[in-house]
Amino acid sequence: MRRAALVAALAIAGVACRREAEPPRFTTPLTLGGRQVSVASLEHGRAVYTGYCRPCHGDQGDGKGTAAPGLQPPPRDLRLGVYKFAAVAAGQLPTDADFVRTIRGGLHGTAMQAWDVPEAELDDLIQYVKSFSPRWQKETPGDLIVPTHDPWIGKEAEGVERGKRVYHGLAQCAVACHPAYVTRQEIYTFTKELTSMTVREFRFGFYDPVAKDSDYGHKILPPDFTFSALRAGDAPADIYRTIASGIGGTAMPTWKNVLPEPDLWALAHYVRSLVDLRGTPAAAKLRKTLVEDTWWTPPPPDAGVDAGP
Repeated sequence: MRRAALVAALAIAGVACRREAEPPRFTTPLTLGGRQVSVASLEHGRAVYTGYCRPCHGDQGDGKGTAAPGLQPPPRDLRLGVYKFAAVAAGQLPTDADFVRTIRGGLHGTAMQAWDVPEAELDDLIQYVKSFSPRWQKETPGDLIVPTHDPWIGKEAEGVERGKRVYHGLAQCAVACHPAYVTRQEIYTFTKELTSMTVREFRFGFYDPVAKDSDYGHKILPPDFTFSALRAGDAPADIYRTIASGIGGTAMPTWKNVLPEPDLWALAHYVRSLVDLRGTPAAAKLRKTLVEDTWWTPPPPDAGVDAGP
């Protein structure tokens, strides 16, 4: 009898602890991202969040829900108000359309599934998610980055070739972050062609990505496009959005207005061509060829010509 009473007491205490861990109920409207959200909407959003998001993101929105341990990458800590994928400049607050795209589409290669949240519940859920971070009570969403027309439609092969040169020679994507996908001599040539600069040395592990610091409390490994899933989608338009906007809280900067629009789209097509190699013998063959390409070194400054084999 005493044992049953103890079990019951512990169960009641457990429920009480869980309730104490929950965020307080809303009693007044909140202004979130410059928009006033009613108590009814926030409380409805809480109920929707509990059903869809709480197991991973937790009662507090801290990314420490019951399903979170062991998940890689870990669920987002919503209290930070920092978001990776949005059609605004990296570091700015996303638009509601960005939330919709992430919720409905999910994030590839993560535990964030595509959720078919009913239209009548979606907006209240988004507003409730915002309530976890004080940023939303002080700031408004960033300016929307609108894609231009893709100039490489119908001539994708040319876009891929231009993108290869931009990736390795102009944007220098492989200098400190992403892997290189061409030989050292090609990088030397592309860099000189597009910037008039010359490459004198290459970092160690040039054909592998480099883990970078982030605002999420852990290092992030930039994707190897021939191996990793692209979180925000791998269609050229998705890749363009990620390149143009950058990735919030990471070392990936905003490239909009830094590179010309044709080059942004060319990069998108080139990355897409690498994604097409993922999991194929061609990807393994490319890597083997590049890793074994150790004979070439940049010519001395006064050589005047590129060194060959």
